[in-house]
Amino acid sequence: MVDAYEDPGSPDRRGGWAYLAWLVRCQPGRALAGAVLASVWMVLLAVAPYLLSRAVDDGLEPGDAAALAGWTAALFVVGAANSWVSIMRHRTMTRLRMDAYFRTVKVVVGQAVRLGAALPRRIGTGEIVTIGVGDVQTIANALTVIGPGVGSVVVYVFVAGLLLSVSPLLTAVVLLGMPVIAVLVGPLMARLQGAESEYRERQGVLTSRIGDLAGGLRVLGGLGGKDLFADAFRRDSARLREQGYRVGAVTSWMQALGMGLPTLFLAVVTWLAARTAARGDMTVGQLVSVYGYVAVLVGPVAFLVDMGYELSRGVVAARRVVRLLRLEPDPDTGTADAPAEPAALYDPASGVRVAPGRLTALVGARPAELTAVVDRLGRYGPTDATWGGTRLDAIALPQVRAGILVADNEADLFAGSLREVVGGRREPESAQVREAVRAAAAEDVVRGLAEGLDAPVAAQGRSLSGGQRQRVRLVRALLADPGVLLAVEPTSALDAHTEAAVAERLRAARSGRTTVVTTTSPLVLDHADTVLYLVDGKVAASGGHRELLEREPGYRALVARDTAEAEVEG
Repeated sequence: MVDAYEDPGSPDRRGGWAYLAWLVRCQPGRALAGAVLASVWMVLLAVAPYLLSRAVDDGLEPGDAAALAGWTAALFVVGAANSWVSIMRHRTMTRLRMDAYFRTVKVVVGQAVRLGAALPRRIGTGEIVTIGVGDVQTIANALTVIGPGVGSVVVYVFVAGLLLSVSPLLTAVVLLGMPVIAVLVGPLMARLQGAESEYRERQGVLTSRIGDLAGGLRVLGGLGGKDLFADAFRRDSARLREQGYRVGAVTSWMQALGMGLPTLFLAVVTWLAARTAARGDMTVGQLVSVYGYVAVLVGPVAFLVDMGYELSRGVVAARRVVRLLRLEPDPDTGTADAPAEPAALYDPASGVRVAPGRLTALVGARPAELTAVVDRLGRYGPTDATWGGTRLDAIALPQVRAGILVADNEADLFAGSLREVVGGRREPESAQVREAVRAAAAEDVVRGLAEGLDAPVAAQGRSLSGGQRQRVRLVRALLADPGVLLAVEPTSALDAHTEAAVAERLRAARSGRTTVVTTTSPLVLDHADTVLYLVDGKVAASGGHRELLEREPGYRALVARDTAEAEVEG
């Protein structure tokens, strides 16, 4: 299987069929082994009825004990050998499917990382979740065609050859049976692809709505919008259910035909064989062999129908993966180098100028406007901002990311130990971790976990409270030690006592480095070197916190409201 650290290769993005073919080409030896083992397994299953017929005709009917014992021994050997082949076939096909599964996971994750900040703007969260939860497994299952699919075709031709020595009529019926089944099942496969595609689209939309609803539940409750969103979710869920019924209807017909048609078709073969034996044109042993061939063929024929079903679903899933892989990240045309020394950041759209080496606070009545300023200063989207007099979009993006870190409360927390979560891609020393934990006033978070820094943390920090998650994110940002740190509302979920400690320690921890925070908390603002007060997204006043309190009524009202809210919460 593909190694966790191995390059998964360059996927074929021309379409769903091309992507499935690429997965097969990535493991040609295993695919060939799976096809050969499945073919041998099914052929040996078909050999058993032949050996049984010889035991009846050569041993049982004439009373030849030696011949009977010989053919019985041969039947036992073939059965034992086929048991081993079956084990190897299953093992090989499992490895083939798992390789396709993990290879697709790596490709999808790699593309998500490659898209970076452009990912949320290019594709919905629900789409990514649907691909990761359902489509990856569906694609892996589609590769069943390589094993039982190929083996079914081989044994079908092999049994037709065995029947040719018994009855040309039976051979003709067997050979003509599959085209008839294909004509009946083929239209359903095309219909299934269309229904499955629409179902997956609706599923992605509904998954996105679930995420939005869960993330904004408290806000919706405060605004009285829960009923409105619940009604919208109920309608979307009903539409998805109806589409699921359509997919289920097609699927049920395919599965019913997959079992019913082969049984009906092979019942005709059995009836013809019985009539032939009754006329004396077939020996008892040959009749027994035909019954055996019929029993053997039920499986392969059903496999072929199921193969069509899995391929139909696999192509739909592969098309969704290909659609993600075709997305391109935001273009990076920057060639200039980042400033070698600490330099000022300037955003012409808002008039925000961030002096190097200082703690600057952005204050405004509309958090979205402040976040937009931070996004421009961090080059997350189109920007005219400059860094040291050079436009940010003229600087190579890797250098921008290395020098400027945007830390917000929506940043992902991955599962792992607390030490791994805050360390990121680095392996900081214990002393550095302790300093960052203290600067973020997160000592109680570490003490509250049984294993301290080695305690496991659930994905997205679900095992932590909102305030704990916020401080863990701040610890991680401090350990990254960027030249410029842009922190969005880093203390919004903290109580006044903890917030005061963070404000004081953050200033000391970032001494001499450029730090920007967006906040309306007087506890944080009182420690800022410079406060920029924005109105309608533009700087209306600047100065110290106490200075602005005295001369800016709008600023005073905004900050006083925050103080009053803090007193009420306390």
